[in-house]
Amino acid sequence: MTEPLLPHQTAAWTALEALAQAPAPRLDALFAAEPDRVARMTVEQSGLHFDFSKLPLGAEHRAALVALAEAAGLADWRQQLAAGALVNPSEHRAATHMRLRDPAHMDDHAAMQQLVEQVRGGTLGPVKHIIHIGIGGSALGPLLLLDALGAQGDGPAVEVVANIDGAALARAFAACDPASTMLVAVSKTFTTQETLTNLHSALAWLEAGGVVKPWDRVIAVTAAPTRAEAAGVAPSRILGFSETVGGRYSLWSAVGLPLALRCGWGSFAALLQGAHAMDCHFLQAEPLRNAPVLAAMADVWAACFTAKATRAVFAYDERLRLLPAFLQQLEMESNGKSVSRDGRPLPFPTAAVTWGGTGTDAQHAVFQLLHQGTHSDPVEFLAVATPAHDLPAIHHKLLLANCFAQGAALMRGRTTAEALAAANGDPALAGAKSFPGNRGSSTILIDRLTPDRLGALLAFYEARTFAAAVLMGINPFDQWGVELGKATANAVASATDTIFDPSTTALLAAAERMARHNRQVPIDLS
Repeated sequence: MTEPLLPHQTAAWTALEALAQAPAPRLDALFAAEPDRVARMTVEQSGLHFDFSKLPLGAEHRAALVALAEAAGLADWRQQLAAGALVNPSEHRAATHMRLRDPAHMDDHAAMQQLVEQVRGGTLGPVKHIIHIGIGGSALGPLLLLDALGAQGDGPAVEVVANIDGAALARAFAACDPASTMLVAVSKTFTTQETLTNLHSALAWLEAGGVVKPWDRVIAVTAAPTRAEAAGVAPSRILGFSETVGGRYSLWSAVGLPLALRCGWGSFAALLQGAHAMDCHFLQAEPLRNAPVLAAMADVWAACFTAKATRAVFAYDERLRLLPAFLQQLEMESNGKSVSRDGRPLPFPTAAVTWGGTGTDAQHAVFQLLHQGTHSDPVEFLAVATPAHDLPAIHHKLLLANCFAQGAALMRGRTTAEALAAANGDPALAGAKSFPGNRGSSTILIDRLTPDRLGALLAFYEARTFAAAVLMGINPFDQWGVELGKATANAVASATDTIFDPSTTALLAAAERMARHNRQVPIDLS
């Protein structure tokens, strides 16, 4: 039986490879050749303004990428995703995160809404603090939601703990009163080692703080409710979600409970509404007017055809400072693969390394490399048109000015002649002050940061990641590399594997020797 063609085996892929052999287009030349380029490469949807015009994609590149999308069956794959079809072949599962924000399925959230109203209404006693315990998507998503929107809330203060390092849990304990604290434990299988270890330490802290029945203070969020109940969680405080919802896509489920507890059910419902609006756009808009698809095509062009190994994301809004970390998991765990969805090796670079920071802080650090270094990988800027504060308008004016200036400077650069003038004719100084320019970037401008706008933004990134996976022939819903790390860590912790490499064996011995020494020698802090 003949194996189906992968995207890189199609004529559309070959055409793109041919385009990639030509000299890279000059951005200023692309604008000159397309007087309406900004309009053609700008999309507005759900209060978000996407400007892709400063990316190095000419009309011929865009046409070839649309042909690749057709050859890869993107239209069919996105409909299969929305319909709950099997899109995760290695685990024989659908991926149903889009269902979670579909208005037709809001009853799926009824138990979560009821529990939120009980906690916020005082039915479960005074609750002033929540310690949310999870790891990976079970923590990154909720933490992003809280950091972006939590200041607007009037509910319990929430501490999110992911790290197995006890210092993280100790910091949360210091911010909470055990007498008025509830625990939210999130584990898909309710066997996650880090989460359960942190949960049991938190229960011991509650008990030491005078709580008679600490398990009564636990809400479990899991796809394995029987395990949670067997551990000691009351059935009425177990919120389930489907095994077909991956961790990095799970904030739309009860995993997003911290936002609802902090800001109320209305905020969480608005988050879902915004995401659903973006889902509809992704499913219905034609490729060149479809924000996630356009972004995905640009990502695939940069990573697969021009060997751009990284993609930088800078949020010019303090409330979105955790977005780069969230995207690191979403994009690299999803598309950081070297085989196709049917297990065949891929002969091209796949997902770029996602990294980034917060503007304007990052301008005084990593932007030196972006403007003048030997790397010229794509950069993405995000900004919010309406500030979240009542301070003088100059704060926000300067913030937006810096954001927009970076993209302009990356594109324009500074010529040698301009640098010579700035250096008073000194050629050495002029060399140091010259900038190549012609460096691509995109900008996402949000009218205001509200739950629905944030929902639309995060759904955009999910759809973009999925579309890029389809164009490369990748399964974005498994994470076997993560599973390998977990299995190896368990073997190290339990010493069940006696054939570790010499370096790992030596590290284990060194850690034990150093810990034993420090237990015997008091630390002098004077």
